[in-house]
Amino acid sequence: MTNHLHKNDLPDGLDFGRAVAIDTETQGLSLVRDKLCLVQLSSGDGDAHIVQMDRNAYDAPNLKALLLNQDVTKIFHFGRFDVAIMQRDLGVDTHNIFCTKIASGLVRTYTDRHGLKDICKELLGVDLSKQQQSSDWAADELTDAQLSYAASDVLYLHQLRTILTARLVREGRLDVAQSCFDFLNTRCRLDLLGWNDVDIFSHRMRRPD
Repeated sequence: MTNHLHKNDLPDGLDFGRAVAIDTETQGLSLVRDKLCLVQLSSGDGDAHIVQMDRNAYDAPNLKALLLNQDVTKIFHFGRFDVAIMQRDLGVDTHNIFCTKIASGLVRTYTDRHGLKDICKELLGVDLSKQQQSSDWAADELTDAQLSYAASDVLYLHQLRTILTARLVREGRLDVAQSCFDFLNTRCRLDLLGWNDVDIFSHRMRRPD
């Protein structure tokens, strides 16, 4: 496994094939307060490409072109946050999405544990370390431990997608999963506009107490 660190954008000519796993790191989990720091990507070959963003410009034409490319499937875990933060800071919608957390929620109905660590442990026998989860991702120089943690969030998503897709087919829920993936950009726009805690489909649109 090799981690490739890139400053500000992906290099020219980098080809991830027909599917790319993507994750992000920010200073926190607020779509109002916290900026995008890293974007991690993998083609599923065991290598990770980590883009350390310029938080003053977000001028990343190669990364943006990849996100917009409808011929490439983008695999996320909890894409709702990653897609939203890239909508906000990169100014682009991400097309052709598969979210392993949504897929897990639709087929692993025997549990309420749908975090990446839980899914990797059950489905792949991989025990992910979350030691660097709370970390200064805006640092000018990232440690090897930070890079390894960031990479681990994308290295297994291709395998999870394969397993979860088979289960979606088995349970007859692939169509509803695809509808959820297609709706994700709209869900993210609602989050960014302030409807993150409001169910607009409910008869009574109340915020939770």
